[in-house]
Amino acid sequence: MFAVIKTGGRQYRVVPDDVLEIGKIAGDVGTIVQLSEVLVVGGDTPVLGTPTIKGASVAAEVLQHKRGPKVIAFKKRRRKNSRRKRGYRDELTVLRVTEILTDDAKPSVGPRPKKEKVAKDATAEK
Repeated sequence: MFAVIKTGGRQYRVVPDDVLEIGKIAGDVGTIVQLSEVLVVGGDTPVLGTPTIKGASVAAEVLQHKRGPKVIAFKKRRRKNSRRKRGYRDELTVLRVTEILTDDAKPSVGPRPKKEKVAKDATAEK
């Protein structure tokens, strides 16, 4: 089963356990967010929305917030000694799709537990 979702003015084709980078959305790391703008739900019998499917959503876990690569806008006017250098970096959110929901269903899968780092005791080493 797959779905086509729309977020941040872009469309993405997603399947469960898919990891994707989208424009920054609200949500803490480790929480489950629901993306409700579902355009197509595919499978044995695909369902097309007009423009979206009522009651369908995609549940995804927020893995991290980060910044994209630097994009440099450099403008130069020749023979005028005029130059402008400007750069920016997009704010991104990395998501893992947990499940595709239909009929106003709630997400059944909670956030995955984080692996705990084992701290070494200073007294155990001596």
